[in-house]
Amino acid sequence: MTDRVRAEVAGGAIECQLTPGDPSLPPLVFLHEGLGSIDLWRGVPDDVGTALGGPTTLTFARHGYGASDPAILPRPVEYMHHEADVVLPVLLAELEIARPWLIGHSDGASIALLYAGAGHPVAGLVCLAPHVFVEPESIAGIEAARDTFASTDMAARMARYHADPEATFRGWNDVWLSPAFRDWNIEDRLPGVDAPVLLVQGEADQYGTFAQLDAIERGVRGEVVQRRVPGAGHSPHLDARGEVVDAIATFIRDR
Repeated sequence: MTDRVRAEVAGGAIECQLTPGDPSLPPLVFLHEGLGSIDLWRGVPDDVGTALGGPTTLTFARHGYGASDPAILPRPVEYMHHEADVVLPVLLAELEIARPWLIGHSDGASIALLYAGAGHPVAGLVCLAPHVFVEPESIAGIEAARDTFASTDMAARMARYHADPEATFRGWNDVWLSPAFRDWNIEDRLPGVDAPVLLVQGEADQYGTFAQLDAIERGVRGEVVQRRVPGAGHSPHLDARGEVVDAIATFIRDR
């Protein structure tokens, strides 16, 4: 049975979807992207969990997303470090989740790398469209998102998933487009990652290039497998759902 619960972490409540499962299997923890939420995974965590035989699965909305409490804005440049170093360790301890597979998308993938790179125990990482430094393509994509938010009904569509869509959007977009963020880089954390890593990116990703995957493969100490998905954009798990779910499940099952 899947339960929606609220966990008090780092000064605010976090909305969590927790599916208890087979305790003999390593748990799965899903970390959403910069505009994501529990529901915007669109059932992919359930698909992966089913393919793996039913491990405990946690999906949650970070502060400022979904039905979680607001984040403090503006976000600092090091906001992903805060998620990895402060929020995630406390949340996993409170929910009694140990040595999970972290499956992160975009910002969530970066947080997963930061968490594992700091020495926290993980069974492995699945990084969907990760970023470890800022590229011109990242800035161009985020500028385009800003224009779309200003000129379309994007806020109304986001309101189906977020309590405060304006704050959710600005909290992500403003920090990425700030001059101070151009030097953001987390490659110094990569040598601390000694678990297996699956890297998945769409060939049409509008927010980054395969240079991100190559930098991660060079930097970590664990086994790395890259999967480049033809025709997929920044959400390969949605654009090529069956292929990517199967790749994730196979990678985890074989290790």
